[in-house]
Amino acid sequence: MSNTHPFETLTPSFIMDAVESLGYLCDGRNLALNSYENRVYQVGIEDQQPLIVKFYRPERWSREQILEEHSYSYELAEHELPVVAPTRNDNGDSLFEYGPFMMSVFERKGGRGPELDDLDNLFTMGRLLGRMHLIGASKPYQHRPSINPQTFGHDSVELISNHFIPAELKPAYDSLTADLLPLIDKAFANAGDITPIRVHGDCHGGNLLWRDDAPHFVDFDDSRMAPAIQDIWMLLSGDTDRQRRQLSEIVDGYNEFYDFHPRELALIEPLRTLRMMYYSAWLARRWEDPAFPHSFPWFNTVRYWSDHILELREQLAALQAPAIELF
Repeated sequence: MSNTHPFETLTPSFIMDAVESLGYLCDGRNLALNSYENRVYQVGIEDQQPLIVKFYRPERWSREQILEEHSYSYELAEHELPVVAPTRNDNGDSLFEYGPFMMSVFERKGGRGPELDDLDNLFTMGRLLGRMHLIGASKPYQHRPSINPQTFGHDSVELISNHFIPAELKPAYDSLTADLLPLIDKAFANAGDITPIRVHGDCHGGNLLWRDDAPHFVDFDDSRMAPAIQDIWMLLSGDTDRQRRQLSEIVDGYNEFYDFHPRELALIEPLRTLRMMYYSAWLARRWEDPAFPHSFPWFNTVRYWSDHILELREQLAALQAPAIELF
């Protein structure tokens, strides 16, 4: 039985053969981009602009789940929202197969990282998110999963506790997460009638390009059903007063297109805690991918888990504190 990871077959010649199978003529240039969950490359094309090609991680998403994400991107683009959607061939196809991989192709779009400490930029982001969520709320995903306490919290903790946490730290981790998870469950239960919508799911600066004085969304790979606040809280930073000012700007822009529900503010710290848990479990689940030990050498060390426990202890205090409020 081979121990070779599937992504190790993505040699430059394989990548160019895959792209040329779609009717393009490669010029030999090939640049790996910063992506770990999938593999993404900029590929030079004869007499054309380079293309971005994404090879999806085998067995992560089903074909139906990927196509559902693509469909959402096209809905947004059709409403003139600035998103980078996959290109389609003459038959309207956006998802292709080559070897063991499903793959998609995107136009290369330039841009700079967003300055999210600028309140005017946050107002602009709020307007964009309001437009996006108006469309995201128009119908649910049928195949893609949701962000929820079970899959992001309980399942992550079970994996870490049973297979990764060092023995000397396991009692502290188990005790702490036994306090955290009920608080998260309670926060979701007490939030009231919140209808999950289609969201970007990973709305941070790395997935935003600022171009022509406006933000452009890239990479909807983590798009799921979730409370709308999931796409907002990751834009906040700093102390409580600073976050309150940032939030007010975002919500002012957001409400121009879609109603913000203040009761979702109580989910900010629960969602932040779930992301921390899920991130550690994500690294753990991918540890057999050779790119991960190489790129995250600090993971799965006693120091890493000690710091993780400390961060979760800080979240325990945050979960017990009053939720942030708007001005």
